[in-house]
Amino acid sequence: MRTARLGFFVAIVALAAPATLQAQTAVQRSATTAKPPGKAAAAKPPVAATKPAAKPATQAAKVTVVRGPQQAAAAKAPVAVRAATGRPVATQAHTQRAGRYGAAVPTAAAMSPYAPPMEKLAPPPDDGSPRTLTLFNMNTQETITSTYRRGGQYIPAELQKLSTFLVDHKSGDVIAMDPELFDILWHVQRRLGNTSFEVLSAYRSPQTNAVLARMSRGVARNSLHTQGQAIDIKVPGASPYQVRQVARELGLGGVGYYPRTGFVHVDTGPVRYW
Repeated sequence: MRTARLGFFVAIVALAAPATLQAQTAVQRSATTAKPPGKAAAAKPPVAATKPAAKPATQAAKVTVVRGPQQAAAAKAPVAVRAATGRPVATQAHTQRAGRYGAAVPTAAAMSPYAPPMEKLAPPPDDGSPRTLTLFNMNTQETITSTYRRGGQYIPAELQKLSTFLVDHKSGDVIAMDPELFDILWHVQRRLGNTSFEVLSAYRSPQTNAVLARMSRGVARNSLHTQGQAIDIKVPGASPYQVRQVARELGLGGVGYYPRTGFVHVDTGPVRYW
């Protein structure tokens, strides 16, 4: 009787074991495939809305300025500052700049050819003696000797000869030259004791002057050469400095000094020096 009961119990256990095993396996699978409880919490936290930081101000690039010898003195001048922007304001300085042929030309207002003109001096008294000039035109390689004034009076025919001689050699144009220009040359000649002048440039047509002005900043666009009131000269036997000094002492017009090429500009315009 006991043996029969034991066998029946064993049979029941044997039938229940597969079901229990399957239940345990299902539990293990669900535990393996299920997401861990902290996975959602591990997600990236939301980014807090913050005001973007202001961009740093860009630093201006450094510029290296190379100054020539003529600008060294100007660099030491005080610099004014504009209150509104804080930027430096350029100030005028009385310095020297390179001229037409490299010579130093004053740029101070008191010495500029564009400064308010000084008063002309009275010409030396005329004693009535003949006034004779000998000119050599370096462009045409021609020479002329003319007595253009006698007894205190200009001689029109001789003035016309001189004007034709001082032709614009590029265009062939001729203009009536200012007779007072010849008087300046005659007074310079008398003080230096020379006997002739070499002419580099006299009359220039507006077209010729415009071409030269585009080629060189030393040529004024409204040059008195275009009015027959200016002449560029060399004096054999005299230095450009001597010619300049004598022309300045006369005080009869403008005087330009170009020592490198050895010539002096004289004109019958306002008294000014460069």
